[in-house]
Amino acid sequence: MKSKLVLASPIADDSASCSNRRFGDVRPSSSESDFGFAFNDSNFSDRTLTIEIILDLSDNKSHGDNCTTIADWAINRKRRREDVKKEPGTGCIAQTVDQFLNYDIPYSDDVAYESLDGEAVAMIEESPCIDGEDILQNNNSLIGLDIPGLLEVKTIHISSPILAAKSPFFYKLFSNGMRESEQRDVTLRIQASEEAAVMDLLNFMYSNTLQTNTPTGLLDVLMAADKFEVASCMRYCCQMLQNFPMTSDSALLYLDLPSSVLLGDAVKPLADAAKEFLALQFKDMTKFQEEVMRLPLAGIEAVLSSDDLQVASEDAVYDFVVKWTRTHYSKVEERRKILSTRLFKLIRFPHMTCRKLRKVMTCNDLDPEVSSKLVLEALFFKAEPPHRQRALLADDVKILGHKYIERAYKYRPVKVIEFELPKPQCIVYLVLKKEECQKLFPSGRVYSQAFHLGGQGFFLSAHCNMDQQSSFHCFGLFLGMQEKGSVSFSVDYEFSARQKPTDDFVTKYRGNYLFTGGKAVGYRNLFGIHWDSFTADDSQFFINGLLHLKAELSIKP
Repeated sequence: MKSKLVLASPIADDSASCSNRRFGDVRPSSSESDFGFAFNDSNFSDRTLTIEIILDLSDNKSHGDNCTTIADWAINRKRRREDVKKEPGTGCIAQTVDQFLNYDIPYSDDVAYESLDGEAVAMIEESPCIDGEDILQNNNSLIGLDIPGLLEVKTIHISSPILAAKSPFFYKLFSNGMRESEQRDVTLRIQASEEAAVMDLLNFMYSNTLQTNTPTGLLDVLMAADKFEVASCMRYCCQMLQNFPMTSDSALLYLDLPSSVLLGDAVKPLADAAKEFLALQFKDMTKFQEEVMRLPLAGIEAVLSSDDLQVASEDAVYDFVVKWTRTHYSKVEERRKILSTRLFKLIRFPHMTCRKLRKVMTCNDLDPEVSSKLVLEALFFKAEPPHRQRALLADDVKILGHKYIERAYKYRPVKVIEFELPKPQCIVYLVLKKEECQKLFPSGRVYSQAFHLGGQGFFLSAHCNMDQQSSFHCFGLFLGMQEKGSVSFSVDYEFSARQKPTDDFVTKYRGNYLFTGGKAVGYRNLFGIHWDSFTADDSQFFINGLLHLKAELSIKP
């Protein structure tokens, strides 16, 4: 009578920590020793591994053979997962080891040996003997058993210390301190599409090398290595995959691997490389707006995580995210869940304008409690004095959060103080980095975010100009009014800049201008000096690498 023990990986018990008479203090290890000479050699083996190869659960043929590209692999895997979901009775039976010990577990149609995510299942069995001969010497001896969909049985010789050292799965299997762990014969049941990957994985555990050298083959082995918890092989696969040219398809595929794979430390470098590729590929969201709109959730998260994302403002990021969720999730409940749990943490709310924050509070796609919390947090940050903002920014970097870090906005953020009495007035602060100013040469310009005065939208723009009189390059600052109908009114304005050695704001120009929609006024040479002097190392206008500008505006009665 053949007794079997079915073990699902991983097993939540303390047996892995127990010492074992056969192994002593052996623990899973990433040793690089080459034992390839011992693979499937009875002279260096203490057990026999029987591999039962069955038809794939999704249908009656192996899917892996026709995959030649990353895209094929992704489509094939997706189809298999969808088919397995439809397959009745394919859930994994999760029972404790003690429960299995109390019963004989026969082969049965109502017992599933593989879960949806491909959880590894092993059976340790006591080999029946006929006239003293081990039945497993015949590779086809089990074909006659009533195993649904059985295609082939392979038997190889294994060394349990080598497998246990490389894999917690096998370590638990061989060292759980039970009677079954002392038996010589172990049976694994796998699907036909997994055969090549599992055999390559077993060879790797001896030799630390793989036979396959294609992206699809490495992905198959990676999945098998995750199933059997061979971290060294997962690292090896990821290193090999990083040697292939990254594409959008491959990057999205790597980020769409099962969570059990992505959460492993071994896969993190590959996942980080995929995120970095997508962030760089779609750095300019304005240029690739349609392509980014078609990205799946994992791709959107990678793009929005970038500090170098080139967008008009964080307001534009928020608008895009809301539009993307409406495109990909038709139900309000789904949108709220995705926004609150996945995407909102990637939006830099403290760098959004107050006008847009008001719209966040009234958006029906958002959970009111979540939106209120985020808006209040953003407003509190805006109200903090500069030293507190710097402290929050430093803490944000330490915990790898980026909600307080400015991106590469096309419209530079401004700080605005508004007054209504005795007359409509506002003070606007614009800070530019020295590198930003240097990039303006010879004819570039950078715009600020919009701010409002008297119900009208204004903006500041910094330019690298040619001085009209002396014909040399210089720094200019302009004040413009956004297009909004034919409204016009007179504005008193004053431009100032912090200047060494006092580091106080020094007024550069004052004036008055009758604004109408689309008009702008300013000074081509704000500081009255050559561009080279303005950007020189000893420039009196850059303090710790920053140019501090101030514009005071008031509506003239």
